[in-house]
Amino acid sequence: MTNTAPKLRVSHLQAGYGDVQVLWDVTLEVASGELVCLIGSNGAGKTTLMRCISGLLPIKAGEIAVSGVMMAQATPADFVGRGIAHVPEGRRLFSAMTVRDNLLMGAYLREDKNAIAADLERVCTTFPILSERQRQDAGTLSGGEQQMCAIGRGLMARPSLLLIDELSLGLAPRMVELLTERLREINKSGVAVLLVEQDVMNALELADRAYLIDHGRVTKHGTAASLANDPAIREAHMGIA
Repeated sequence: MTNTAPKLRVSHLQAGYGDVQVLWDVTLEVASGELVCLIGSNGAGKTTLMRCISGLLPIKAGEIAVSGVMMAQATPADFVGRGIAHVPEGRRLFSAMTVRDNLLMGAYLREDKNAIAADLERVCTTFPILSERQRQDAGTLSGGEQQMCAIGRGLMARPSLLLIDELSLGLAPRMVELLTERLREINKSGVAVLLVEQDVMNALELADRAYLIDHGRVTKHGTAASLANDPAIREAHMGIA
């Protein structure tokens, strides 16, 4: 029987740090192959949500299901095993390790050596600069190259859903344009994407659907086009009156 469950379903999720609750009753979903973005102000809870969805932060209430499988008590390795790879805010590369070794860290749960080699070649084709820089320490890369390496590391897990927290933070416009093009190609290859992006206009142009998070709650959701045309969102998050 075909599994018709969405790739990711988050239902009535509550989470936070210690006594501080950050997320309140968050519900969202990402279908297989879909590109969905999360928008909202700094401190709205977007990164906390991404940490919950990859198993880095325990949830206090609610449910997370991946392809219909409940993941409430799952470890980060369990989420990777279910096809979710997380590209965290700030890249979080191993700066003293080579680019090649950072990429291979993404495949640490895999044992299919021939397929790993093929995927490494595919990542280097997607981001040719990484092929040139394979022997360099990751800490010597530019910010944009580090983001390519972080995304490449995520792809080495062979994910069906890629979580990307802040694609463009601190990067030059030309680099953002290049990364956006590559992300579109990755999505068209069949990998679903859940994207947190500070550049709301760029995110809504890229995504199929979007969720607005405000003070830890989903306050609006719909097609990316409908949110891009919402006057309140245009004024508050895009600077367009």
